[in-house]
Amino acid sequence: MPRIMGVDIPREKNSWIALTYLYGVGRTTSKKILKKANVDPNKRAKDLTDQEVSLITSILQEQYKVEGDLRRDVQQNIKRLMDVRAYRGLRHIKGLPVHGQRTHTNARTRKGPRRTMSGLNKKPPSPK
Repeated sequence: MPRIMGVDIPREKNSWIALTYLYGVGRTTSKKILKKANVDPNKRAKDLTDQEVSLITSILQEQYKVEGDLRRDVQQNIKRLMDVRAYRGLRHIKGLPVHGQRTHTNARTRKGPRRTMSGLNKKPPSPK
């Protein structure tokens, strides 16, 4: 199993798909990387030589921000929004959707499972 930037990429997949297992590398970026490294995109990851793997790794380190560095930058950007109390930062703090989605219904992924309130639907007893 080839290891690139600290991530084990799957052996049986084509190399251009296997590279997408890295955080920050999508399909288009992986094709560009393989083109710069002169590697056939349809070559299986298990068939990559050590020289090709090291070339891909060096291209990633020099020209792209991936894995730990990218994750750190994203977290710092979110923290900055929260610190300056921007609207998007407040949404992060409250655990609500950030990009303008509706929350009256849906948004269960962000809000978590429903918490039912007991006694909300009952009418109070009427005095006689």
